[in-house]
Formats: sequence, C-alpha cells, structure tokens
Amino acid sequence: MTDELFLPFDEHPERSQRRRHAVDGNRGRNGKKKKKKKRGRGRSFLALFLTLLLLGGLAGGAYFGYDKLKSFFITPDYTTAASSAEVQVEIKDGYLGKEIAKELRAKDVIKSEQAFVEASEANPAAKNIQPGVYKLRIQLSAADAIKMLLDTANRITNGITITEGLSTFKIYKLLSEKLEIPLAEFKAAAKDPIKLGVPDWWFKREDGKKESRSLEGFLFPDTYEFPPNVTAESALKMMVARFLDVTGKLNYADKAAELNISPYQALIVASLAQAEAGNADDLGKVARVSYNRVFSDKAVQEIGTCRCLQFDVTVNYSREIAGKEPKPSSGLSQAELTDPKNPYNRNAKGLPPTPINNPGQHALEAAADPPKGDWLYFVAIDKQGHSAFSSTHSQFCRDNQTAVKAGVLKQSSC
Repeated sequence: MTDELFLPFDEHPERSQRRRHAVDGNRGRNGKKKKKKKRGRGRSFLALFLTLLLLGGLAGGAYFGYDKLKSFFITPDYTTAASSAEVQVEIKDGYLGKEIAKELRAKDVIKSEQAFVEASEANPAAKNIQPGVYKLRIQLSAADAIKMLLDTANRITNGITITEGLSTFKIYKLLSEKLEIPLAEFKAAAKDPIKLGVPDWWFKREDGKKESRSLEGFLFPDTYEFPPNVTAESALKMMVARFLDVTGKLNYADKAAELNISPYQALIVASLAQAEAGNADDLGKVARVSYNRVFSDKAVQEIGTCRCLQFDVTVNYSREIAGKEPKPSSGLSQAELTDPKNPYNRNAKGLPPTPINNPGQHALEAAADPPKGDWLYFVAIDKQGHSAFSSTHSQFCRDNQTAVKAGVLKQSSC
C-alpha cells in the first residue's frame, strides 16, 4: 500500500474528493458556474485607505517625536539676524557665566542660558568679560553675544578715577562735575553714612572721644565705572562697598585690635599718613609717629603733656569743613593753627575727631601694621619726598638743615 504521506497534494484521496466537492459546489443546479460577488474589491480599497492613514499617522508622530527629541539634544540658540534693536545689559562685579547668561536671556539677547554657557566653554576669552553696562543687539547667537561683550566699543563707560588723599568735599565736587549730578545731592546723601552701608561699629573709638559719624575716610580711592542711571546715593554706596571689601580682605579690624585701638582710630591715622608722607615708602613711619605722639610716654617727656599731633594738615582740613581752600603751612597764621575752638587745631589732644581724607590701600596697610620705632619727628629731605625720622628734637633740627641744603626747605623750622 502506497504511503499517503508521499502522495502528491492532488493525488491524496481525501483532499481530491474535497476539491471536487468544492468545484461542484460552485456550479448551479443547471451545472453552470456561479458568478462571484464584487465585495472583495471594496474591502481591499478600505484596507488600503486604513493602511495609508496609519502610515501617515506614524510618519507624523515620528516627525513630531523627532522635533521634540531634537529640542532635548540640541541647545536652543538664535542664528544672529541683522536686527538693529538694541538693549543695555549690566554685568555686575563678580558675575560668572550663569549670572551673565541670565541677564542676557532676560533682555532677549540670547535664546537660552545653556547656549551661552556652552559658547563660553568653547571660547576661553569669555572669562575676560568685564563688569559694566553694555549696549548689545537682541536675538544674537550666544557666540556672537560673547564677541560683543569682549569688544570694548560696546561697553558704556563712565570711568572716574578718585585719587588717594582727596577729602569728601573734593570727591563730591568731582563726581558732581563728571556725573552731572547737583553737588547738593551728594552732600545730602552723605549725611547718613549708615544708610550708605557703613556699619555702625566702624565709628567706635577706644580713646574716650565722642563718636563723629562722618563719611570721611570711607570713600575708597579707585577708578569706578558708574552705570548711566547712577544717582548721588548709589555712587557713594559703590565707593563705601569698595572700602569695606578692601578693609575686609586686609583684616583691618583684627589688626587694629592688636594695636589696642579701634578700626576707626586706625583709619584716622591712615588719613594722616596719606596727607603727610611725601613718598609711599614713608607711610608706615608717619603712621608710627602719629601713634607715638598720641599714645607713647616718651612723647610726654619729649614734646609735653598734650599728647598732640601738631600736624598742620588737620588745620587745613578744618578749612575745608568751613568751605575754604587749604593753604600752605607757611600761609597759616599762628592764631589759626592753635585756635582752641577748633577740634582740628595743632595742639588738640589726641587724634582728630574724624579722618581728614580718604586714604588708599597702602596708607591703610601702613596704619594697620606700622613698623616699630620710637620716632616723634620727621621732615622731607629730598625732592622725591623722602623724609628723615628722628626721636629727639636735636636730631630733627639737624635734619632740617639737611632739607635746607637740599632746597626742600627755605629755612629751618628749629
């Protein structure tokens, strides 16, 4: 018997029989073949339509998804356009990349903060961006925004240099002229140093003298870039903040405590050294002379019991307070020098009520850490402003003769 598993499909008995029945079933009673209905073509069209619709939906979804994914992986950034719209952006002192980016994004200069951070990482020069107010275009690429910030032509400058040793009165006048702000506004703002940022403990003294809350001494000499919208009050606040920053880094209060004086007394001495020293090399020695004259017992033996400075510069400062111009020492009368009603007179006991100018960093350092010495006198002995220091009046007189020979003095003061 032939194995059915190996018979051809059509030759299999059961399958052949079913096929014949199927063929016969397609014929009618009269033996004619039945006509097929056309339902299959409609179904095929519907299937095709649904397939295309599905494919279209998948394609649209894929594109939408890609667009979304692209926003995650590609940092949003403008392509610099030829826009003429400009804005002013202030980069404050101490700002780093993220802070700068935040300011730029807020003014629509850049599209995203991340774009600026990435552009900064790609451009090492970005770390050289300086504080100040800049005029920039809107909707820049982050890379172009950095280029504009590095171009000094885009920086709105209003730089004013305050030199060491200027009194507040001279500073107010200078700022008034340069910033075109009425002088009266500076004087009004200066009446409350605490409001301008000076901590109240700065005015404390250890010598029993009454506190005098003057702004003198707290306007640090430097070059300042004032913003276009600066006011008298905000300008003075900037200078006070700079003073506090410098003295903080110098540990000024701690160093004054080591000298058994208050920071304010050290500030007064710094202003005296700034006014009297003709050369930066002598700042520390002049500060030491000031301390010795006021606090040392030897000064009582050598000079007298007044413990007074006997500096002409304090008298000249009192003239500024009165709205008068300073005079050379030779132009000050004896009555003016020793006026008992003037707390800044030559013979006033101890340190004056306030600083007499605004000392620079070197003078501050000199007063906070003066060299050791028993000097009580000094006099300039050369045209470069160097002074000779001595602990006795007799040596001081000899130094005066040296000054006369050098042409620094017309005649000895001894």
